[in-house]
Amino acid sequence: MIKKIFFGREAYLELLEKRVSGLKDNYRQNIAIIGDELVGKTSIIFRFLEKFQDNRIIMLYLEARPESLDSFAKRFSGVLLYNFLGNSGIDLKEDLDFLIRKSEKYAPKTVEKIRLILNSLNRRKKKDIFSELNLLCEIIYQETGKSCVVIFDEFQNLESVGFANLYREWSKLLITNKNTMYIILSSMKFKAKSVLSKNLSLLFGNFEVVTVEPFDIKASEEYLASRLYAVNLSTPLKNFIVHFTGGCPMYLEIIANALLENKGVTLSEILESLLFDSAGLLNQRFSSYVKMFLEHPHSNDCISILYLVSNGRNRIKDIAHILHMQKKELLARINYLLELDTLARSADFLKINDRVFSFWIKFVYQEKLHSLTFDAKNQKTRFRDSLQDLIQEFIANAQKPLMERMNELLCLFENEMVQLERKKIRLNHFREIKPLRFNSRILKNGLIGRSNESLWIVALKTDLLTEEDVLEFSRECRRYRHKLQRKIIITLKDIDMNTRLRALEEKIWAWDINNLNQILDLYSRPRVIA
Repeated sequence: MIKKIFFGREAYLELLEKRVSGLKDNYRQNIAIIGDELVGKTSIIFRFLEKFQDNRIIMLYLEARPESLDSFAKRFSGVLLYNFLGNSGIDLKEDLDFLIRKSEKYAPKTVEKIRLILNSLNRRKKKDIFSELNLLCEIIYQETGKSCVVIFDEFQNLESVGFANLYREWSKLLITNKNTMYIILSSMKFKAKSVLSKNLSLLFGNFEVVTVEPFDIKASEEYLASRLYAVNLSTPLKNFIVHFTGGCPMYLEIIANALLENKGVTLSEILESLLFDSAGLLNQRFSSYVKMFLEHPHSNDCISILYLVSNGRNRIKDIAHILHMQKKELLARINYLLELDTLARSADFLKINDRVFSFWIKFVYQEKLHSLTFDAKNQKTRFRDSLQDLIQEFIANAQKPLMERMNELLCLFENEMVQLERKKIRLNHFREIKPLRFNSRILKNGLIGRSNESLWIVALKTDLLTEEDVLEFSRECRRYRHKLQRKIIITLKDIDMNTRLRALEEKIWAWDINNLNQILDLYSRPRVIA
């Protein structure tokens, strides 16, 4: 995400402002920010650091990366002193010896401790170095009254620095260092959640987990409108970009930049140059990513799983059948891909987290692997045709009434289990699906689906859903006497908390556009862009 344009992240910034400001009032809440790679976690932090101004708080941003203990210690100390001196009026240099000399007058005990740490490392004494470094934040607070906020980007990389008992030491710090707040970031969601639940799960000093999602539809549309105002691109094609990228800020930026730099070139040609051409930016990125799987002892199985999922063969039982694998063996491969955050699981279904990578696996990587010749021209023609088919399918579906699309979706259910948020739901196979007309002044249209086990009553509302709508729908559902009812109301807008609570009281599933699109994704159907 480029710095000059910033959309859809205000809620994250407000949360950071609230939590960091609370530190001044002796309220400390550590934060763990997790999310897919490229989703914009670091951009949010940089934006916050640009905006946040308070002389009573020292901000330390460190990208965690594989390095020596000595290198990390110098970097940590340097960032601490540089930001401590930030408002001193001193013409600063990014040189640790210089920063130590300039800080000694104002924080002598902190500087003395830094020298002791560096001397210990020179004598190869490495015990408790992580604790000793972080203790600097408490010492500088005692000397100056300034609290520290330590930000570790991709914090799991600290494991490779060489700290002994990293998480055991850190857990103690979280309890004792009450004037130091931690913000940790990670693109490895599976790994981060495991560490937070097992290694850093504490009664005091625990982490508030914040998951950064891609841009929502509105923010994606605003982004493209701002970036592409000088490009002659139709609304259906802009909507396709939102669908294709899933709102990932980095992909939106890459495609927008390519369109701006190549005015007059079609969207299909832009995507071809990015994804198919050997020099294409995304083709090179994904080719490097796939090499990681090739080092795995069961690389062929992993690639085959990804290919099947990208093709919509994403139910675990179907994959086991196609690959002729025992479920235990298959689950071992799947767990490996889950741990890498390449795949995500929704009960009976799998999906590839990166939508653009999924497309590349299906239409570029596998096509080139299975090609009988090295005729790049034929491969490129097939790629163009596949891309055009994908665009036309999206546009054709976008023109259908939502009721018709919902009917088609319900026809795909075969008693699978899916997970929406924290709730597992069985998608019953229906023997009958019919349009439904409500006797309501608010809700007009819906669907009714009959299965052997239950009766689904579905209402659709394209605009804002209210508590009154929920109560009206609940009254309508009482006309049906089936014992096991599934009452679902779908809106294309966000649902406020009061309306969700009312739906919960009435035993109604309230789905917003994100919930609907999650299910459409699992069945490889185009998303709804409203």
